[in-house]
Amino acid sequence: MELVEATADDLDALVDRWYDLATKMEEYSELNELAYADVREVPDDGFRAHLENEDVTDYLIVHDGETIGFVTLREGRHPSRQYSTYLRIVNVAIDEGDRNRGHGTAVLERVKELARERGCDHLKVSCEWGNEDARRFYRDADFQPKQVDYAQPLE
Repeated sequence: MELVEATADDLDALVDRWYDLATKMEEYSELNELAYADVREVPDDGFRAHLENEDVTDYLIVHDGETIGFVTLREGRHPSRQYSTYLRIVNVAIDEGDRNRGHGTAVLERVKELARERGCDHLKVSCEWGNEDARRFYRDADFQPKQVDYAQPLE
């Protein structure tokens, strides 16, 4: 498994995989409801902006020459904290047919290597509270619960 930094040529693949991930997240909260009824409606602006942002990087997850998912990473800092430089896993998605084969664990290991290479001292990730599979995956990978996000729609 390898992570290949995405380019402008990969925008369609990123949008397609993001849309699959985002539609699955709808079941966990009304706040996750998408504004797009079809992947063809989704603009590539967000991923295009990532290409220009030095703190955010999108990678294609490639196994045996085939793209099987993607991961979005964002660097950040908390200068007032002992652990001050982090790499956040913003999105991670493995294609449905390639799950439960160790690819997610391999991605985490590679992300740890990237974080160390970039001088980061910790990783961050969040997931939907009701997504027990994701919560179990991160617990099994030795992530520690740190805080809870709350959200409230304003109507």
